[in-house]
Amino acid sequence: MERRSGKFAGEDPFEIAKAWLAEAEQAEPNDPNAIALSTVDADGLPNARMVLLKDIEPDAFVFYTNYESAKAGELDASGKAAFVMHWKTLRRQIRVRGVVEREDGPAADDYFASRSLKSRLGAWASKQSRPLSSRGALMAEVAKITATHGTNPKRPPFWGGFRIRPLEIEFWADGEFRLHDRFQWRRAALQEEWSITRLNP
Repeated sequence: MERRSGKFAGEDPFEIAKAWLAEAEQAEPNDPNAIALSTVDADGLPNARMVLLKDIEPDAFVFYTNYESAKAGELDASGKAAFVMHWKTLRRQIRVRGVVEREDGPAADDYFASRSLKSRLGAWASKQSRPLSSRGALMAEVAKITATHGTNPKRPPFWGGFRIRPLEIEFWADGEFRLHDRFQWRRAALQEEWSITRLNP
């Protein structure tokens, strides 16, 4: 097995991911924690959208959303997801594929409480992914929610997190003449050990 060094060094893929994200936070001008999240609908048709990764746990990646959204419905139905995290400034990306579970406990409460008041009120007001007659209608709903829930709204029952537990993680770094470096961490089941393979560009 080739010895990995430099940016690829480490025995824990989550620690490598955290180190790459920390570098990106110093270099990327906007949303270094943005990920392109992919799901599939009931017909197997793929969907992709940008969301913000909010935590890298010891064995999972976590983001938050409206549980009544299209993405949440697809995640609940399939139990699987993939995402890519790309940083133009670092010329690197991380690809992840795995299984998902909801995070609707204290961690979700804590994260919701950390958001700005307007974001918390917006989470209550938005019927995410469903038709909206106008921007004015949305702002009217925000005003109504503000009057109802005041200045310290609790987390809505329809809003929380998803935890992605990877079966595959790939670290990619740009190379000269498109001879990129790629290392894939793979396990057949969550309880198993990782195997690490260098992939062709």
